[in-house]
Amino acid sequence: MLLSTSFSEELQLWLWLAFFCAFAVKVPMVPFHLWLPEAHVEAPTAGSVLLAGILLKLGTYGFMRYSLALLPIASLFYMPFVFVICAIGVLYASLTTIRQVDLKKIIAYSSVAHMGVVMLGLFALTPQGLQGSLILMLGHGIVSGALFLCIGVLYDRYHTRVLKYYGGLVQVMPIFASLFIFFTLANIGFPGLSNFVGEMLCFIAIFERNFFVAFLAVGGTLFGVGYSMWLANRLLFGPLRVVSAAYHDLTLVDLVIFTPFVFLTLLMGIYPKLFLDTSYVSVLGIMSIYL
Repeated sequence: MLLSTSFSEELQLWLWLAFFCAFAVKVPMVPFHLWLPEAHVEAPTAGSVLLAGILLKLGTYGFMRYSLALLPIASLFYMPFVFVICAIGVLYASLTTIRQVDLKKIIAYSSVAHMGVVMLGLFALTPQGLQGSLILMLGHGIVSGALFLCIGVLYDRYHTRVLKYYGGLVQVMPIFASLFIFFTLANIGFPGLSNFVGEMLCFIAIFERNFFVAFLAVGGTLFGVGYSMWLANRLLFGPLRVVSAAYHDLTLVDLVIFTPFVFLTLLMGIYPKLFLDTSYVSVLGIMSIYL
């Protein structure tokens, strides 16, 4: 019923801003992101997994289904505004992540940067951008949720999330270290893993639309590689720092929990056609409004 309703140009501009105020907080976009790291720090592991894997995607999905589908004139009008906000957000979030000391805050700020790339892909308004955004939403939900599970595993054993107390975990937790490296590589968009497909499609779309914005976004992604590898290096390698009487690797229950995350990460990276074909009809429906 809403899609069959025609809104005037002036009304579209006001409605778009109203939707933006709601969805930008939910994504979250800079500067509306400050609640996310604090929420992750206060939440239990299960809460962080649900927040990263499902709830954040409601904001970007809302932009796709409401702002883009119902308000095309306003979406085109505000496209430069979204590009500026998101490009700044990707760089800012990536640089802020480097200086964090809480493990959960590091993953939370990296989520802000990734969702900025999703928003850039959405508002590029090309088929590649829309599909890339959908795939990156799914991939980030899986990978980010798995990383929060990894942090939860450490917190259950050592009761601290402060990075400086960790080091050399590969010596006592080799299976955990392997999984953490795997999901870290997926988080930075390593080829063959889930996030690579979505990020590549998003960047193709952004480069077609605005080279300078794409250049800034790629710069933020490179910073993402830096803080992710730095985190893995400080956490897993070097001298053993954790003072604990009970060093033990992942249990069978832990491995069962991680198995679907590993499977979906590999499936989306190796055979993305399954997801791209499924989303193609929805993307065409939105793109037909702008043709």
